[in-house]
Amino acid sequence: MINAVIMAGGSGTRFWPASRSETPKQLLRLAGDTGMLQATVNRLGNLVPNAQVFILTNQKLVAAISELLPDLPETNIVGEPYKRDTAPCIGLAASLVYASDPNAVMAVMPSDHVITPEATFQGAIQAAANLVQDDPRRIITFGIPPTYPAESFGYIQRANAIETSDDFCDAYSVEQFKEKPSVDLAQQYLDAGSYYWNSGIFVWKASTILEALRQFQPEMMVHIDKIGAAIGDSSFQSVLTTEFEKIQGTSIDFAVMEHYEHVVVMEAIFQWDDVGSWQSLSRTNEPDDSGNTVLGKHLSIESTGNIISAEGDHLIATIGVNDKVIVHTNNATLVADKNQEERVREIVKQLEGLKWDEYL
Repeated sequence: MINAVIMAGGSGTRFWPASRSETPKQLLRLAGDTGMLQATVNRLGNLVPNAQVFILTNQKLVAAISELLPDLPETNIVGEPYKRDTAPCIGLAASLVYASDPNAVMAVMPSDHVITPEATFQGAIQAAANLVQDDPRRIITFGIPPTYPAESFGYIQRANAIETSDDFCDAYSVEQFKEKPSVDLAQQYLDAGSYYWNSGIFVWKASTILEALRQFQPEMMVHIDKIGAAIGDSSFQSVLTTEFEKIQGTSIDFAVMEHYEHVVVMEAIFQWDDVGSWQSLSRTNEPDDSGNTVLGKHLSIESTGNIISAEGDHLIATIGVNDKVIVHTNNATLVADKNQEERVREIVKQLEGLKWDEYL
């Protein structure tokens, strides 16, 4: 049986001012008619029953997510009391899954990707689960064939091909993981044809990832194992709070993937976008005749190439404005050059420094 773990604890600061602490990116409608987290759950279809879908988020979002996803068991929506990156999140999730089924296969995915078509995604996850069943030591990650020399993604270099029983996706052993490169190095990866973008989507047995974390992150697992031992007990929440605070946060790539011997990369045959910034909306939403990507109401006079987002019935009108990001919310408005949108994070940091919490 496949269990799904959806990581939904991010803050989405690059999508300020729409993304806030109470309504982060994963709860927003940035691509399609539903919020990104809800779309991620829907994407699983009949592959994973609701009882086997787990959401890992931060504590202050648990109530909102429970209301958004009423078909999921409330106990499957778990709030991390402190932000500790993906390795502790996955360790906690694996402990929850293992407690319900020691033989379970886990599919782990972020909550803020756009993936189509759904049937192809489900087939890829099933194919990965089959590879894990063939050899339970395997840890599967999905690699996205790069389409341009991206500096914002990590890369995976593939090695030898691995025979699969269903031929749904090509699979390879992993030569090495690469950190986010310079644009020149990214171009070399693109030209080589043997590198993938690291999607952050994984499939493995819960028992396997727990053992790998114990091998490579023993200090972390002292605390995770104490939390795991309290699952189902009335003390669980207090143990979670006490022990999770003691963990030194790190990513799953640093913690396990770069060290583990039996990593397999499967070439994604589904369409994928990580929706990492405002500009990504031009890839996931159809631009208008002037090349403007619009969420909300926009009146354009000789304005091209803009990203426009307006809440409710608010109208944004532009005259002679090109290549800008313009986002209006009820108490904050962003106007930025598209080429400098990464600096949105600087706004958030300054707001934190000024303690202007009403804008966060």
